[in-house]
Amino acid sequence: MIVYRLKMKLLSDTTFGRGDGVAGLIDREVEHDSNGFPYLRGRTLKGLLREECENLIAILSPEPDNVRKHWKNVAYDLFGQPGSTCKTASKIHIGDACLPEDLRQAVAYQIQEERNLTRVDILESLTTIRRQTAIDPKTGTPDEGSLRSSRVVLRDLEFTADLRFEAKPSDEALALLVVGTLALRRVGSGRNRGRGYVRCWLFDSTAKEITENLTLVKRFGLVKEEEP
Repeated sequence: MIVYRLKMKLLSDTTFGRGDGVAGLIDREVEHDSNGFPYLRGRTLKGLLREECENLIAILSPEPDNVRKHWKNVAYDLFGQPGSTCKTASKIHIGDACLPEDLRQAVAYQIQEERNLTRVDILESLTTIRRQTAIDPKTGTPDEGSLRSSRVVLRDLEFTADLRFEAKPSDEALALLVVGTLALRRVGSGRNRGRGYVRCWLFDSTAKEITENLTLVKRFGLVKEEEP
């Protein structure tokens, strides 16, 4: 098993939505574990990375030699495709994006020892609640019944996800993964409304950052060769 790591820093408040709320408190709750730590599901992160890769492939020129089709096949090999069989399943397995493990273990110990620390305390220390309402364009007043509240994860927190491969990925797969990581700038609910602005880095199995490896980026064709 070869493990790469993706690090994500929140540059704005973010909602890792889980699709429900808390009656009488908020309409949209964030995904969090049993100790109150917010996290982004690996399945969601995989979908976001795949979307960014597909968007980049779509803007490539199909020439020469139908390069767009070639990179689509690389994406299928990396992320899989609908109706995949064992032979066509994705080569990458993405874990949940979580806060540092040593922090989570230390806090879990404190909670187990009942040292005046609870799951709610942890969740509230890492999040806050944002409220918004729709405005009537004619009167400039809030629409009745439109007030909504969402919990958001506070900016500047850093999350890490493991990217596992059964075998060493090809240079082309890494090139696609690198440019997709660089392109990933918005995550979570409300990412089209100003929330969830992030910056991401990719590290190889030796903990060396490869996000800015120009050799890999040039392989995808997004950086032109410098003229002598």
